[in-house]
Amino acid sequence: MNLKHYSYALATALSLACATTAAQADDHKQPKESAKEFVDRVEKEGLELAKEVEAAYWVRSTYITGDTGVLAAKAGERSLAFESRVVNQAKQYKGTDMAPDTARAIELMLRGSAAPAPDDAALRSELAQVLTDMEGAYGSGKYCNEAGECRELQELEAVLADSRDYDELLDVWRGWRTVSPAYRDDYQRFVELGNQGAKDAGFANLAEAWKSNYDMTGAEFTIEARRLWDQVKPFYEELHCHVRAKLSEQYGADKVPLDQPIPAHLLGNMWSQTWENIYPIMEPHAGVASLDVTAALKEQGYDELKMVQTAEGFFTSLGLPELPESFYKNSLIKKPRDRNVVCHASAWDLDNGNDPRIKQCVEVTEEQFGTLHHELGHIYYYLMYKDLPPIFKGGAHDGFHEAIGDTIQLSMTPSYLQAKGLIDEVEESPEATLNKQMKLALEKIAFLPFGKMIDEWRWKVFSGEISVDDYNQGWWDLRTEYQGVAAPVERSEADFDAGAKYHIPGNTPYTRYFLSFIMQFQFHKALCEKAGHTGPLHECSIYQNKDAGKALGEMLAMGQSKPWPDAMEALTGQRKMDASAIIDYFAPLNAYLKEQNQGRQCGW
Repeated sequence: MNLKHYSYALATALSLACATTAAQADDHKQPKESAKEFVDRVEKEGLELAKEVEAAYWVRSTYITGDTGVLAAKAGERSLAFESRVVNQAKQYKGTDMAPDTARAIELMLRGSAAPAPDDAALRSELAQVLTDMEGAYGSGKYCNEAGECRELQELEAVLADSRDYDELLDVWRGWRTVSPAYRDDYQRFVELGNQGAKDAGFANLAEAWKSNYDMTGAEFTIEARRLWDQVKPFYEELHCHVRAKLSEQYGADKVPLDQPIPAHLLGNMWSQTWENIYPIMEPHAGVASLDVTAALKEQGYDELKMVQTAEGFFTSLGLPELPESFYKNSLIKKPRDRNVVCHASAWDLDNGNDPRIKQCVEVTEEQFGTLHHELGHIYYYLMYKDLPPIFKGGAHDGFHEAIGDTIQLSMTPSYLQAKGLIDEVEESPEATLNKQMKLALEKIAFLPFGKMIDEWRWKVFSGEISVDDYNQGWWDLRTEYQGVAAPVERSEADFDAGAKYHIPGNTPYTRYFLSFIMQFQFHKALCEKAGHTGPLHECSIYQNKDAGKALGEMLAMGQSKPWPDAMEALTGQRKMDASAIIDYFAPLNAYLKEQNQGRQCGW
């Protein structure tokens, strides 16, 4: 119900719409409405408020100043007040007779949001301010070393990606984590306020509110997430074992012991969430089937605009519509030189689908090229469900929204890259296959435990299982348990290492990403079958296939008008999320890893 943008921006905002006029009205003065009349009113009024709130948050993210912080906080406060009112009004219709579509709308209104609004006006105001302050502090964060050299996150990330100097990597890793302690107290206060809002909405705590969004009980969802993780955990453990062994060769067994978690700063990423940047260390067959797409992009003169247009071209090749002219006019795709912005890539659904846009400080790299396909996945979801009633505009669940662009990425095969002139030739050999699969696994498989543990940490924080005095210890306990990754230097409760990841101060639920990394392979397999592909799954690209595009478009057009198993069944024929397609896709690499790990002590 919070109109604040998430990583997929405001796609779900109006499914939980609130409006100032309703917020200001008195319940006793409202005429008695039928459930349908209530839904219609909330949708109409929500559209008006959304225009204001979306604009305020867009400006806040693209012009980080004290003034824009005030505007965003005030707009957020109005939307939170509205949220509280609508939830309380919607409760009266629960269990009454109404048409199925109206019942679905009421159900969506009563679901938990990322930051449910307390009933108390002063607490709502404080919650809006705390959320605005945390995101602004993250977006303007810098690390200044002893020499006085100050660098923003993107510059620090580049060092993590490219350097192989142990001490330089450690300095940068530790340096970014000097930013987050400043808002540790704010986060503690957010937890208190969010829990109060969740209780006011009828949930035990914020964790239960978050888990309520998957058409099952919170307990059922916990079991379901564990089942999916158990499907892929053995494969991850094989990858971890091999990566640790190669890093030990690179840096020495004194720095990377073969029976301990991997030091977090050596995996090529600020948060160790994906490991593709250490591919040169991990390449199974040196020099076979070069995959240096970054070099090709630069050599061919790609700039930010051409990167976006090329990504759009994949979607239009499937028969999906061209992006509206306003997309290119209003999006932010290049980091401004004159101001601070939140460079974390995000997609935004402004003005009820009439003004979709992205915010991404695009760089000419393969990673950013893939990210653009991810963000356009959100944009095309917005476009395809544009004509639904506002209450139904959203992903079937939040993991669906995240999975679409990544499903497209799986079709960015060597044959696709060759068609775009980004590689010279397609080398079909077992060696070439292993190289490609290793590179992709360092991104997709390495991410899975990270994707699951972030919300595991937050759920424990929200429920009180992790106390405020143990924020950092609890964070590293879970990172070690799930990822087999450890802090490279001693950490204490003076640190706030969870807050060094955008989605914590930005308050974006993260389980959606874990689910999306499972479902994208499930989607890919289904789309490849519709495209008539008969070979190995990892060789399939749906590029230019209108049959696959039609099936994808029809599922996207459903939005969240039906429970997610209906949308899953429409595309895949299955009613459950399933990780078995991952094992099928990576079968060659899985066999290779097991062979390489013979005789090694795996685990941590």
